[in-house]
Amino acid sequence: MRRRSRGVFILACTKLLILALVVVVFSVYTAISRSTERRVFSDIGLLPDNHVGLLLGTAKYQPGGGINPYFSHRIDAAVELYEAGKIRYIIASGDNEHESYNEPLQMRLALLQRGVPNESIVLDYAGFSTLDSVVRTAEVFGQERFTVISQRFHNERAVYIGSYFGYDVVGYNAVDLTPPSGVQTRFREYLARVKAIMDVHLVRRTPRFLGDPIRIPD
Repeated sequence: MRRRSRGVFILACTKLLILALVVVVFSVYTAISRSTERRVFSDIGLLPDNHVGLLLGTAKYQPGGGINPYFSHRIDAAVELYEAGKIRYIIASGDNEHESYNEPLQMRLALLQRGVPNESIVLDYAGFSTLDSVVRTAEVFGQERFTVISQRFHNERAVYIGSYFGYDVVGYNAVDLTPPSGVQTRFREYLARVKAIMDVHLVRRTPRFLGDPIRIPD
């Protein structure tokens, strides 16, 4: 009986712990969305003008083949902002950790194909995470006021991080995927927001690399 009672107690505690973790994760997700809701825009007419747009990287191709729609929609949004005069330069920031995987280069090629001039594209090869990309935009490229370009869920996290560091950041929302597409990405976003909170408030994480300043023309 004692073993059974102990087992029931452990099971109950485990369920309560799981419930508490779920509540925390959902609370963090909601808190970040609410705190940034006035700084992320889907209407280009309401978006403030900025000198620089930070285009957050993702893989061009899907694991099973074909173009990643997150990638193509972000390119669309960046081109839209550039053509509308909402930004003058695009920082294409992403992962280039392996020789065969180069997000910034893929973004530049896609932007060039859409008519964005090469001199208006700046590559950031050390955007290994959203925090790295956001902080490097200010600390390396000298832009403390800029527009983040990604899907809304990603923009909210990026704007939250930027606001924490004191930057004047807004987000322009690229077209998102509708369920059931993108469910795995949305699930990962819940965990990514918890990590973001830990990074800025607990760990006080800084970018993996900073390096020498890179000037973007006025």
